[in-house]
Amino acid sequence: MPILQINKLTKQYGKITAVEDLSLTVEKGNIYGILGPNGSGKTTTLGIILGIIHATSGDFRWFDGNYGINPRRHLGALLETPNFYPFLDAVDNLKIVAHIKKTETSQFDELLDLVNLSERKHSKFRTYSLGMKQRLAIAAAMVGDPVVLIFDEPTNGLDPQGIAEVRETIIEISKRGKTILLASHILDEVEKVCSHVAIIKKGKLLATGTVGSIINDDLEVEIASNNLSALKKEMTKLPMVRQWEEKNGRLVLTVQNGFSTAELNQLAFKKGITLTHLVAKPKSLESEFLEITSEDSIPVRGFPFKSKSSLN
Repeated sequence: MPILQINKLTKQYGKITAVEDLSLTVEKGNIYGILGPNGSGKTTTLGIILGIIHATSGDFRWFDGNYGINPRRHLGALLETPNFYPFLDAVDNLKIVAHIKKTETSQFDELLDLVNLSERKHSKFRTYSLGMKQRLAIAAAMVGDPVVLIFDEPTNGLDPQGIAEVRETIIEISKRGKTILLASHILDEVEKVCSHVAIIKKGKLLATGTVGSIINDDLEVEIASNNLSALKKEMTKLPMVRQWEEKNGRLVLTVQNGFSTAELNQLAFKKGITLTHLVAKPKSLESEFLEITSEDSIPVRGFPFKSKSSLN
């Protein structure tokens, strides 16, 4: 059963289009990342699906309609900077959250243990570090045992230790069977945490799929020789080469997984070409993200192909 279905969602502010014709499906158990630069429409999208912002057109549907027209009590969200009573401790602040949510939960100790705040549960909120405040906000989002957790830039402004702590907390929440929707502009965060990703820019969806399918297992191989023309002629027609581009006097090849650089070197040598440069590295989400969001990239059914040198 789809947890969330977004269909052709659009939001305009006068002449500015924040979200344009956005369609997504989030399945149960996904850690679904919405990745994009600042100003790409991530927060607007989350605001719409939480009922805080009204869409200009399009629609969305939670839980396939099984919880009626108001599914909010099954959602937990952290959208902005954590805001609690500074002179109250963690337990008392969570009690207030439970009162606002009209839930009688008494599992505050369990929630604070989950976010690694048990030892500081009786410390006043004003004494917390930024990372601790963020983790308390995650605990607050879980009050009432929601089915879905929605986080907007959950590691924004944190130091490396704080980022790692929040990341571990999100992964642990997912292990408990929760579906998580996470918006971020941080590539590393999405790559290490999320199972699925949608990449958006200027409100438009550019690519979507599992993190593995977006990154894939291909290798990026950079090669060169004293006869670049001959090298290009032979290498770019190989069936294992998915894409190529000429860059700084070298060829940058995207080679399917399982094909070794030794084989590539041997093929070139058989054609009478001696390689003067050979460097291989697996693709990262960063390189995919930059490729997908570049101005000359064409989105095609969830995977980008560059317009200048695609072999497809």
